[in-house]
Amino acid sequence: MTVSRVINCEPNVLPATRDNVERSIATLGYIPNPAARNLAGGQQCRIALLYANPSAAYLSEFLMGSLAQASLIDAQLIVEQCDLSQHPDELVRTLAGHRVDAVLLPPPLCDSEALLVALNKAGLPMAQIATGRPVAFAHALTIGDEDAAYAMTKHLIDLGHLHIGFIEGAANQTASACRRAGYDRALAEAGLDIEPDLIVHGDFTYRSGLEATETLLAIPQRPTAIFACNDDMAAAAVAVAHRHRLDVPRDLSVCGFDNSAMSTTIWPEITTIHQPVAEMARQATTMLAETVRRRAASRERTLQHIRLDFKLVRRASDGSPNRS
Repeated sequence: MTVSRVINCEPNVLPATRDNVERSIATLGYIPNPAARNLAGGQQCRIALLYANPSAAYLSEFLMGSLAQASLIDAQLIVEQCDLSQHPDELVRTLAGHRVDAVLLPPPLCDSEALLVALNKAGLPMAQIATGRPVAFAHALTIGDEDAAYAMTKHLIDLGHLHIGFIEGAANQTASACRRAGYDRALAEAGLDIEPDLIVHGDFTYRSGLEATETLLAIPQRPTAIFACNDDMAAAAVAVAHRHRLDVPRDLSVCGFDNSAMSTTIWPEITTIHQPVAEMARQATTMLAETVRRRAASRERTLQHIRLDFKLVRRASDGSPNRS
């Protein structure tokens, strides 16, 4: 029974006991028999990952985390693209056809009220990832986007920047508004005016970052720094700066958000906020598997709202403003 609890990721096992069991499993090379587990548990744990995110870097990070964790806990992961214009009831019917037991909702789907309500009505456990608006009937994992954006904006102010351009994220994601709030708060705290010309819209895509940066560099008093709401748009800002023969960071500092692979595959590497996307995916996958298995065993389930830590990762794309 103890071994079963450890393998099924159940919480009521002492840490020392769990470590002993896991060491024994590794030593013996034990592999659970899926067919036997299905008979014992009464159902296969099938988790759907729904996605509609325009950032391939974000999706890749999320997918790697959820796939790795699903493999560890013997859950099946079904990846399903979701059209935002699709009616939620139609999507629920599709998930029912796949015999899905629970649903992972990365942004922007984590903020779709209609989808959340439809999934709850269908009795499907779900986990919201990186939402700024957790609901009472779902698991939720966040990092505190407002505080993270505040930290990055304050970092640029501390370097001496007084005119900081801000490229907003997609309007259909609550994280975008939270990051804008953090930017505004840092400026207000430093006694700096919020200049409308320095705030431009983006949608988390590289192309939107190109267009937003061109707009920022065309204003009479262009910014000495640009803070983009994700690394895709920050990378685009660096490309536009180079096209205008501006040195990054001597002539223009550029910072991003997420710490995705994009932030380290361009030159100069981008200063960014590390958002533990893969870790959020891993934890959410485990939460859902535990919820499904507890429900199958007629045990009470507990919904969790977890806030993970972020980290400001400084690289080569930021510095003090060039006063000349």
